[in-house]
Amino acid sequence: MPNLATDAQVRAARLTSHGLRGGGGFASIGEAVRRLGAVQAQDFVASKWVVGARVPGATEGDVDSAIASREIVRSWPLRGTLHLVPATSLRPILAVTGARELARAAKRHRDLEIDDEVVRQARFIAERELTGGRSLSRDELFAQWQRAGIATAAQRGYHLIWTLALQAVVCAGPVEGRGQRFVLLDEWFPAAKPGDQQRDETLAALLTAYLDGHGPATVRDFAWWSGLTLGDARTAHAAAGDAVEMLDDERLVIAGADASAPGRSGGLALAPFDEYFLGYADRSAVCDARYADRVVPGSNGVFQPILVTNGRVEGVWKAKQARGGASVVLDPFESPIDAARYAGALRRWARFRGIRLEATSVLEG
Repeated sequence: MPNLATDAQVRAARLTSHGLRGGGGFASIGEAVRRLGAVQAQDFVASKWVVGARVPGATEGDVDSAIASREIVRSWPLRGTLHLVPATSLRPILAVTGARELARAAKRHRDLEIDDEVVRQARFIAERELTGGRSLSRDELFAQWQRAGIATAAQRGYHLIWTLALQAVVCAGPVEGRGQRFVLLDEWFPAAKPGDQQRDETLAALLTAYLDGHGPATVRDFAWWSGLTLGDARTAHAAAGDAVEMLDDERLVIAGADASAPGRSGGLALAPFDEYFLGYADRSAVCDARYADRVVPGSNGVFQPILVTNGRVEGVWKAKQARGGASVVLDPFESPIDAARYAGALRRWARFRGIRLEATSVLEG
């Protein structure tokens, strides 16, 4: 039998690495994103709270400011999905993941009649319209392509933006409402020097960043989170050398991490798609497998906001917003649940969003 840490030990260590342990947290939005390595950001508003929940006193405006200052950037570096990443990490990650993601999309692109010539034309127009520090909304970029005879319906437009992002041509730039406008990556965050980082170095750096903000975790967890092959994940482990170490027979931690410290968080009201649940192939240490489909109903890829106490996911929650206020409903996996345990976390969420918390109720199971 393998020698494995207990689930309680894993939860305690992860609370610390995630910056969610009572009295912990990170000093800034930029530090939180660096520590996590990447934050899934398909739901842009949700991704802001993923980061903000780890930075005491943060507001949504702080996340917008970190984007505006080009400290963090939003693009498609991992799993073909939007993420927030440190701006300095985007190009090296895309150099490793971009070609693989495009290869995986080859059949879909054939079905959409997107070939190299269409991509070349789309890139030419995007560069023409964005050069000089300009930005375009998605609809404005689509309109430019339509005028040039490049159809954008049936997800063709989305896949063209996605392709140009994977090729490090465009990225999401200025925040506008609940979304962002698109810009040229080379203008938004010019490369400091020609890329000379070796592939294995990038893999190692990505693994250490992942473990710094997610550990303890397995090589398989890392492969899932990054979208890399298991072979690449093993290469990353080997290349990381003594920067990482084994917690037990299966799980890795960043070297020197205090994985034995008790981790207590009180009640946490975390975002949809929060990395504390999402960032692993195996989530059983933090959530009873019987309730996993309550977090991701029907395994449809849409993650619900979660309620966490001392590292264990014990329910989901929902906010209904209107006229600058919000009413929250807690939906525990098992009744009863102590709503007062989450009062502080929900007040912090409301302050972060800049809204009033008007009422909290509990669904009876």
